Amino acid sequence: MILGVCEWLSTKTQFSTKNIRILFVLLVLLAGFGVGAYLILWLVKILSNE
Repeated sequence: MILGVCEWLSTKTQFSTKNIRILFVLLVLLAGFGVGAYLILWLVKILSNE
């Protein structure tokens, strides 16, 4: 993924980056929820850095 959300989320949750990326891909393929969740988490990442 492009915005670094998976790596940021892996440091917060102690899951591996690979597993989080697989989860996002499955969410996109199965229901399309992955794109929205990814963008929301990207916003949370940006706002938490300030």
